[in-house]
Amino acid sequence: MTEKPVAEMTFEEAMAALEAVVGQLERGDVALEASIALYERGAELKKHCADKLAQAEARVEMIRAQEGRAVGTTPAEGL
Repeated sequence: MTEKPVAEMTFEEAMAALEAVVGQLERGDVALEASIALYERGAELKKHCADKLAQAEARVEMIRAQEGRAVGTTPAEGL
């Protein structure tokens, strides 16, 4: 089975894949070269998730600004 390219993953898919990578690495039953490859994929997944979160935060701030609400100063409770 071929792994889905990280760039094509949703946030949820990337988080699930990252959790799987972390689980494999924590078990410690993976050969050194495979561990390095897993670590590299994990780093790519982590960056992808961080980028997706940053995009979501920017969208929320834009919506709040359009509504005339202060950006980044109040909790999201009032959405």
